[in-house]
Amino acid sequence: MNTRLLILLIYLLITLSIGVAFRKEAKKSKIEFFLAGRGLSKLFLFFTLAATNFSAFTIFGFSGAGYRTGYAFYPVMGFGTGFMALSFYIIGNKILILSKKRNYITPSDFIYDRYRSTFLKKLFSLVMIIFTLPYLATQAIASGNSLNSLIGIPYWFGAILITVFIITYVTLGGLRSIVWTDLIQGIMMIGFTLVAFLIISYKSGGFISMHGEIEKSTPLLFSRPGNDNSMTYGVWFGFMFLWFFADPMFPQLFQRFMVAKDEKSLNNAVILYPLITTFLFFLTVSIGVMGRYTFPNLENTDNVFPLLLGQYTGTILSTILLTGNIAALMSTMDSQLLTLTSMITIDFFEIEKKEVFKERITTIVLGGVGLLIALINPPQTILGFLTSTSFNGYSVLAPAVIGGLYWRKANRYGAVLSIIVGEAMVFAYYLGLIRTPGVHSVVPIMAVTTAVFIVTSLITTQQNENIEIIFNIKKNSLRWIPVFAILFILGNDFWAWGRQPVIIAGLPLWVLYYVALGIILSICYKLFFMSVEK
Repeated sequence: MNTRLLILLIYLLITLSIGVAFRKEAKKSKIEFFLAGRGLSKLFLFFTLAATNFSAFTIFGFSGAGYRTGYAFYPVMGFGTGFMALSFYIIGNKILILSKKRNYITPSDFIYDRYRSTFLKKLFSLVMIIFTLPYLATQAIASGNSLNSLIGIPYWFGAILITVFIITYVTLGGLRSIVWTDLIQGIMMIGFTLVAFLIISYKSGGFISMHGEIEKSTPLLFSRPGNDNSMTYGVWFGFMFLWFFADPMFPQLFQRFMVAKDEKSLNNAVILYPLITTFLFFLTVSIGVMGRYTFPNLENTDNVFPLLLGQYTGTILSTILLTGNIAALMSTMDSQLLTLTSMITIDFFEIEKKEVFKERITTIVLGGVGLLIALINPPQTILGFLTSTSFNGYSVLAPAVIGGLYWRKANRYGAVLSIIVGEAMVFAYYLGLIRTPGVHSVVPIMAVTTAVFIVTSLITTQQNENIEIIFNIKKNSLRWIPVFAILFILGNDFWAWGRQPVIIAGLPLWVLYYVALGIILSICYKLFFMSVEK
């Protein structure tokens, strides 16, 4: 048997054994199968949040974007995603509290509890399902591409192989098996990506020396708005905006808010988030930039990572390192499958309390649908595919959730109309019926969606809605608004654009600025929680 394929199969069998180990616990109840008993500690919660969020997009999409755009892609991802973690407190903390008191299982359980509308609940779930299917497909796409590039097996076989193993351990062990694999896969993803970065830097002639050559040959990789001019002011701000509203609406992340042992466990994840995004995202984007030195004319840029591994490492080491990249996509796909299963079986079908057979069948069908999308019509790049479909679609749901948590006048009519209008705009942008050159589509989409939600709620009347679960905003948390506003402004450092970059240790000075800013953001989160927890 091919040595590389054998190593991969050993890793996949390890993940499968975890599913087998928790198969008995998974059969006990829906709470156990979907939420692992609602008792995840700080360590497990952080890794399952991070691993679930950091998908094939993080490894293959980011390195591909680094190859095409350059370092201009790093700050908007590293700092932007770190800043997004504040939404885990604004939204996630409250959902956690309510889920324990009111026994939520799916994201739309809160929507129904707050607005008391079955139609709105199903609409909310349907939107999440529709926009998660293409996201699910990207994990299979990345599997097929990466295994084809490094191991040489056909694209379709690689996509099927990874998908089948994920479906199997999810259906066997439920969320508890996912959480344990997330811990393993998260450590692998971080550790193996770091090792790959160090090897590629060394084998290419040294990080500083190679970057000097890259700056001479392709200086725009060190510029803003980037080598392909994609990170314009409007697009840059739009991405910062997008992550804050889209990420907490990922159904697999939203459901994670319900599984924490307590609020401190979730707050701990918020504190650590900027550190991991600042560190990991630099590695993946930088690997993509270095790929321009070795492979200057790639067509499929999302393949740059496995191609570099094949170029600079031996058979065994390159395959081991590749498993860290495969771990990233597996840790997202498994969570997406489980969350979608819960939404379909609970929100749309009546299933007995302890019945999990139909839920497992649903998981298999969902995995098959994602696989079909990947096999029939795979997109050219992961980044372009997701930002033009799933991420915008998720963002539209945020006003209904945030308004439902904090605004007494918010009602079902505002929520329904805002979602319908917002998603109509998402599809209009996707089909090219609306264009806003130089401005990310999420900015006008969210402006209109929010306006529709507010105006409609103000001119209509609530009918038997549950305003008892609305949260009052703590006064001591309001004092931190100027601090986070300043950090957000610093994260949009347009005053430094259009200048010849100062190079330090091979990197533009503004890259190092964002590394420091990410660390400062983490410290501010720590101080914030010390303040609000008094």
